[in-house]
Formats: sequence, C-alpha cells, structure tokens
Amino acid sequence: MNPKNFFAELKRRNVYKVAVAYALVAWLLIQAASILFPTFDAPPWVMKVFVAVLVLGFPIALVFSWAFEITPEGIKREEDVPPNESITHHTGRKIVGITIVVAVIAAGLFVYQLVRSKNTGTPRQSEATTASISQKSVAVLAFANLSDDKGSEYFSDGISEELLTVLQKIPGLHVAARTSAFSFKGKNATAQEIGQKLGVAHLVEGSVRKSGNSVRIAARLTRANTGEELWSENFTRDLKDVFAVQTELAQTIVAQLRGQLTDGAADPAAKAAIQAQVQAAEKGGTKNVEAHQYYLQGRFYTNRHSEKSAGEALAAYQRAVELDPAFALAWAGLAQTHVWYCEFSSESGRKGFDAHLASAREGAARALALEPNLPEALLARSEIELNFDFDWKGAAETLRKALALAPADPALRIAAGNLEVARGDMTRAIELYRQAVALDPVNPRARSFLAFNLAVAGQFAEARAEFPRVVELNPAAPWAHAGLGLSFLIEGKFEEAAVAAQDDAGEWAQLLIVACARWGEKRIPESDAALAQLTETFADVAAYQIAEVHAYRGDKDRAFEWLERARRQRDGGLAGMRRDPLLADLHSDPRWNTFLRTMGLADDQLK
Repeated sequence: MNPKNFFAELKRRNVYKVAVAYALVAWLLIQAASILFPTFDAPPWVMKVFVAVLVLGFPIALVFSWAFEITPEGIKREEDVPPNESITHHTGRKIVGITIVVAVIAAGLFVYQLVRSKNTGTPRQSEATTASISQKSVAVLAFANLSDDKGSEYFSDGISEELLTVLQKIPGLHVAARTSAFSFKGKNATAQEIGQKLGVAHLVEGSVRKSGNSVRIAARLTRANTGEELWSENFTRDLKDVFAVQTELAQTIVAQLRGQLTDGAADPAAKAAIQAQVQAAEKGGTKNVEAHQYYLQGRFYTNRHSEKSAGEALAAYQRAVELDPAFALAWAGLAQTHVWYCEFSSESGRKGFDAHLASAREGAARALALEPNLPEALLARSEIELNFDFDWKGAAETLRKALALAPADPALRIAAGNLEVARGDMTRAIELYRQAVALDPVNPRARSFLAFNLAVAGQFAEARAEFPRVVELNPAAPWAHAGLGLSFLIEGKFEEAAVAAQDDAGEWAQLLIVACARWGEKRIPESDAALAQLTETFADVAAYQIAEVHAYRGDKDRAFEWLERARRQRDGGLAGMRRDPLLADLHSDPRWNTFLRTMGLADDQLK
C-alpha cells in the first residue's frame, strides 16, 4: 500500500480521532478512579489493574476503528461497506463532538485537582480537620512523676493508664489508645500538635507526687485546638484513698465532656448515669493498696515488650494476686504475660512453653470467674483459643463479646484480624489491622501485623512502606526486619530478602528467611546451613517455620512431618497457614486438605 494512501485511509476511517478520543476518555477515567477508589478503600492493586486494562484497550480500539465501521444497520466489517454507503465522515463528526465534551470535563477536573492540591495544608483545611474531630474525644497523656523517688514512675504511669482504660469503656467516648497517647511523654509538643496527631478534641494532663503513704494528684482537662483549660483539680490523699480519687477523676472528666455537648450534665439523673458507667468500667480492680501497686508495676513492665521486662511483669502480677486473690485485672495481666511467653519467647523451650500455657489458662479462668465481662481477660482467652487451642469458633465468640465491651481496644482488633487470617479472609484481616493502627498509630505491634500481612497478601509496596515505621517504633520487635525480608522473598528478590532479615531480633525468623532466600539463589550449602541451625536450635518452639522452609524447598514429605509436629506442639504459626505463601506448593498435595480438616480449617468447617 502506498504510504500516502495508508495515512489517508487512517484519516478516512477515523483512526486518528478515535486515538485522541480514547486517550482523553482514559485520562478522565484514571483521574476519576484516583478520587473514587480511595473513597471505597480499594486496595492499591485495583488501580494498577484498572490502568493496565485501559492501556491494553488502546490498540484494540485502534484496530477496531480500522477494521469495522458503524452503520445504520449496526457494526460491519469495513470491507463489507461499499464506498458510496460509508458514513465515516458523519461518525467522525460525532467523535469530534464527544472529544470536545470530554476535553471540557477533563479540563475542569484538572483545574479542580490543581486547586485542591494548592489548598492542602492551608489553615482552612486545618480548620476543617479540626471540625471533623468529635467533641467527645480525649487523650489521657502520661502523668508526670514528681516524686522524689524516680523509681515511682510506674505509679504515675499507672494512674494515668488506669484512667485511660476506664474512659475507653465509657459508651460514646473516643479515647486515644495508650501507646499513642504516651508517645508524647517527655516531649515539648503543643496541645494543638498532640490533638491533631491523635485526632482528639480534649487532653487530660496531670502529675503525681508520692511520698510515703501520701499521694498528691493534679489533673486538668484542656481543649486541644486552643490549649484552653476547661477544668483542673488537685487531690492530696492517703495512699489507700487513691482509688476514690481515680473514680472521681473519671466521673468528672466524663461529665465535662458530656457537658460540652449537652449544655451541662449536672442534673441528678445524668450524674447517676455517669457514676454507674464509671463503676461498671472499673470492675475487676482491688482495694488492696499494696496489690494495686504491684499491678501498676506489672502494667509498666508489660508495655516494654521484651523478654526481661516480661519476667518483671510476671513477678509483679504474681505478687498482686497473692496479696488479693480476688483481683481480676491482675489475674488477666498474669494470663496475658504467660501468653506473651508462649507467642514470642524461645528461651524456655518445650517444658517452659507448656508451663506458661497452663498458667495462662489458669489466669484467664480465674479472672473470668471473678468478672465474666472483663475485656482484658477475654482478650487472653481469645488468644489461647486462637493460637494454641485452634478453637476458631470459640475465639470468634470470645472476641465478639470482648469487642462489644471494649470496641476501641487495638489489641482486640489485632486478635480479630488474626482470626480472619486463620479463616483465609485477608481483605477483612487487613481492614481490622488498619483499624488497630488508626486507633493506636504508634503501636509497633499493630503496625507489625499490618505490614506482615500486607506482604502475605502481595501488597508489597505498601508493606515495604510500613516496615520502616515498625523498626522506628520498636527495632527489637519480632519480624520488624524479617517481615521486610519476607516481602522481598515472595517477590523473588532473594538477596534483598536475606540482607533485610539479618537484623531481626528473632533468630528463628532470620534463619527462616535466609534459608529460603539462599535456596532461591541456588546457594544450596548456605540454605542447608541455615535450615540445620533453625532445626537444631528451635525445633521445640518453631516447628511451623521449619515446615515453611521444607515446603519452600519442595520437600513436601518433610514439610508435612513438621506441620504435624507443629500441631502437636500447639504452634501459633498454624493459624496463618491457609494463606501462607511459603506453603503454596503444598496445596496440590492430597495431604493438604486432610491436614486442614485436622486443624478445623477446611472451608465447610469454618462456615
């Protein structure tokens, strides 16, 4: 064909006009999608697929324009339309008209996007953000320790944390989670900065001075956006009266927050209702001063999330329940600490694991016998049911009850996310992890679970953006580095995976990633060495990870042997096996469905 005739034919068949129209329509659709997809919480891959489909459609549209013609009788092959009956010139005019309309809409959308981007960060937007914050929201910051004994920091932290916990259980209040609220401890942040970062309208601040059997507590409630003080009070009491002070503080703060919306909550009926709600939220406590102080020490050490501090927490909780056997919250703290050992400690071995699990069961049972509706104890029981008993339905019921009692507890959201992972619903699991992060943005555990499961779900870019935040918040957290290595491993970036995992605090996690990554690089001796070390050192506490390595290396027989051993050892890793990418090669083996049924994880068993 003569080139001149070819280009003339392209023009006659409206190929140029279709190309321009398609490009404009595609650009408009992409801009609309960039606004709408985030509104509906669509995962990042949806946008990528959408753009890919539009790109693939471009050559198809051009071929269609060349080969076919729209006629009054319908679409016909171009070669079947006689030249004297062709209406391509009329079709071309319509395409031009559509193109002009789309161009006008696209220009308007472009201007809107430009104006919106310029307005980002302006005072007006800041005002809108502030206006969107609920007036029934508050953050309880860590009270300053003004005692001469700096070792009494556990007491000042404990007073503020107990107040926070009580307020979290009051219906209708949004209370910033403990880890995020306490992250401003020792920092010179303004009230406005704290309020914006935590998404709250009010702040509770204070100080504690403990001297002998006397304690002085100062507290104030301020408006976050202006720093205006709404209420303040000083209490100097005998140590045994600290419980009454905490109750009075909680009732006053609730009344003040309610008063902001109801033009006063001082009428007798409202006051009685607040008192009843606070008393219900304080269930599970003690009137034993010494037991209470040991409990506060336990919580103080628990929040440090390390092997050493877990031992200190365990001793403190144990002393608290010895002093007051009816102290339900201390029993719950004891149970949660024993669960922590079962989940994260590799030092105590098989016997230690069994002993901790038995003690965790006892602690949870004692707490719930004293207070059946104690969220802290329900959390401990749900983790036992989920991670060690593989009682999926029992865990679901326990979590349903606990979340109804404490919907703002990020630990419960994490546990609920773990249950969805066990069921295989990664979309719902990630949604729950996101909720936990939203409730407690600087909680490394919440961010770690989110990042890890984003990697498992194949959302690598977002996972790799999350893991540095985990490391920043707690570099010693298990999977903080190895989780990033897992993301690289699944994507086939083996050297990056091995390097990333090297700094992980959990040696078993590090060895897992290195063994798989070196196998992927065909560096077999190094993979063998890492697997041998993992097996020799951690067989009693990491059977699941050993099974993962064998499955990744294609040794199905050994993989199923170690999975069965993991089941006998009650390995918590089994809760994530349905969606574990390292076990993917086992799915075609008949033994896979048999093992799932043994675990109660077959599809029909989860209905």
